[in-house]
Amino acid sequence: MRLDRFLAETTDLTRSLAKRALSNGEVQVNGEAEKRPARHISEDDTVAWMGEPLALVGLRYVMLHKPLNVECTARRGLYPRAMDLIDLPKAERLQPVGRLDVGTTGLLLLSDDGQWSHRVTSPRHRCAKVYRAQLAHPLEGQAALDAVEAFANGVLLEGEDTPTRPAELVCLSAQEVLLTVHEGRYHQVRRMFAAIGNHVEALHRESIGELKLDPQLAPGEWRELTEEEVALF
Repeated sequence: MRLDRFLAETTDLTRSLAKRALSNGEVQVNGEAEKRPARHISEDDTVAWMGEPLALVGLRYVMLHKPLNVECTARRGLYPRAMDLIDLPKAERLQPVGRLDVGTTGLLLLSDDGQWSHRVTSPRHRCAKVYRAQLAHPLEGQAALDAVEAFANGVLLEGEDTPTRPAELVCLSAQEVLLTVHEGRYHQVRRMFAAIGNHVEALHRESIGELKLDPQLAPGEWRELTEEEVALF
């Protein structure tokens, strides 16, 4: 890796500011001042800027208990971004693995490993996602049986031409349910209940595949995944 790129990867410097820092003699490689931006940096080299040692940030995998009113987007908008809650170097490089809308809470994964993220989100892998939903209208008796059957057969969402993939609905009470889906269409869970004449008042994602939200994480808290958790996908 070129030295100027290494500096941009490990500090807040842009490539142009990195070149200026090099020109000013602020950078040392293996203890000696280095001014060449094109100097190749290997794993065996030690690099320091203004006397502070630098190290490349590796791939990160983060579990966040997403709270309400947080956006899963790279652009700044009306609400805080999920990545802004993560206190890690270069946190802006972390991308949400799939999305939860502003009004949905629960398990959100973030990573800067694009291939891993694709494995989690690709429809081809049919990674199950479990949601707990609070409904506006009671779902019980025959209506509950009909909803279970409808979701198992796939429902046609408004504005779409193909029904959803089979989903598993479990009624915990008249107005609280668990729904397991195997795809990630836009606002899918809310739209599925709208298709049967109901409305989701609160929505919380509990798990993705075999990975469950850590119960020790309060809303807004996060932790890095273990190697075993990363290997689940």
